[in-house]
Amino acid sequence: MSVFAAVPVKDLVNAKQRLVPVLSGDERSELARSMLEDVLDALAVARFEAVHVVTRDAAVIELARRRGVGCLTERANRGHTEAVAFAQREALTAGAVRFITVPGDVPCTTADELVQLAEALGGGPGVAFVPSLSGFGTNGVLLTPPDAMALKFGEPSFGNHLEAARDRGWRPRVLNLPGLGLDIDAPEDLAALLERGSHTRSAALLRRLDVATRLSSA
Repeated sequence: MSVFAAVPVKDLVNAKQRLVPVLSGDERSELARSMLEDVLDALAVARFEAVHVVTRDAAVIELARRRGVGCLTERANRGHTEAVAFAQREALTAGAVRFITVPGDVPCTTADELVQLAEALGGGPGVAFVPSLSGFGTNGVLLTPPDAMALKFGEPSFGNHLEAARDRGWRPRVLNLPGLGLDIDAPEDLAALLERGSHTRSAALLRRLDVATRLSSA
């Protein structure tokens, strides 16, 4: 499928600070890696034409290259918004028509969900968004063309994106996709991952670490 997909990844070493009460530094890094692999697994099955990670982290670059995934290497860690803007520019340079971005911490997403997002506009111009389960964040974006609008992440980005799209004259399409909507940031998200994503690498890691017991005793 002719889609340019971008997955921004800041780094693995300092990932997921809000999980400090439950996971050690090495465990958080391992979880971040597992979640990214889950996302890349789903993208591989979706068979998009071009999939890239956006990062400057050497471990992420090596992981992506080992899997045959493209790398858009940033000069500095400037944040999620800037990483996506960089990917949008690269998509335009590559002549892409459809641009998708999803984060690397949505391990429960599936190829079916990603294809639903890619096909949300029926091949025509426009914008589509997938909200986080909280309704405040934006966990998936489709832009046709890639510069249909600027994106700005960080809660309440979902509402802000809808407003910005309408200001640009678009009628945004909204898709509620439960796997893509579950981003893993806080301890309570770990329980949801164990419940809903039993098939994922990430949940397997949490089971190995007996995180359910840690959560129940917290």
